[in-house]
Amino acid sequence: MNTKNLMDTALKLAKLKEMPHDTDIIVEGENIKKVLIGIDMETPELLLARDLGYDCVVSHHPKADNCVVDFAKVMDVQIDRMISVGIPINRAQKILKKRQTSIDLGRHASNYDRVGSAAKLMNMPYLNIHIPADFITEEIVQTRIDNAFKNQAKTKLKDVIDELNSWEYYQNKYAQPIIRVGLNDSYAGRIEVLMAGGTNGGVEVYKEYFNAGVGTIIAMHVPEDVKKAVAEQNIGNIIIAPHMPSDSIGLLEIVKAWREQGIEVTCMSGIVE
Repeated sequence: MNTKNLMDTALKLAKLKEMPHDTDIIVEGENIKKVLIGIDMETPELLLARDLGYDCVVSHHPKADNCVVDFAKVMDVQIDRMISVGIPINRAQKILKKRQTSIDLGRHASNYDRVGSAAKLMNMPYLNIHIPADFITEEIVQTRIDNAFKNQAKTKLKDVIDELNSWEYYQNKYAQPIIRVGLNDSYAGRIEVLMAGGTNGGVEVYKEYFNAGVGTIIAMHVPEDVKKAVAEQNIGNIIIAPHMPSDSIGLLEIVKAWREQGIEVTCMSGIVE
């Protein structure tokens, strides 16, 4: 097994034909038998992997090279997601642009070479796999939510929380599903799971979803400004399915496939099995 095989498996599960901007093979490798994977894998984790005899390190969050510099470009996938709920394509592009520009300014100035150069000096095969895992997570969570409430016209936020808490992904974890905007008895309305877009699209993006008829957004995290604006304008509900457990859903599907291919995989740094 080599790094390309590992990446191809992840892309296939996510129904992608090529690597998105936040996903790449930073250091190639052959004859890989033991993989160490986590949500955030940087230089300390690379050193740990070497000391423990691993052949390859995989980070979910983008940490190196073009995955960092070009990160804002991957946010374009949010346009397709907005179109799916009825937001016009031209409007979707324009309202996303403000947040996209802000992200680009920060990423462009970042030390994108820090972790990548460490992996190269150590000759440690290293991959960043972000959007593919998030696509898998979003599809799994959206499908389960749709199936759970398809015949329940007056679903309340408490019902959604109870459903999330019934999944093994969220049970007995330090971070629990929580209502950030809305009340237990608030009607959920149409529920959209937004877990694959690079990062949060910002206040205007959330407003467009609610204006398009979405009643509740389930996300992995929400910035304070978005939470405050949605609450003050009283336009919708926000439920947070915690970041680490939610990220783990898609990643564990990839891990399962690798294990079935004969790879020994150890999860750490936020992936909860």
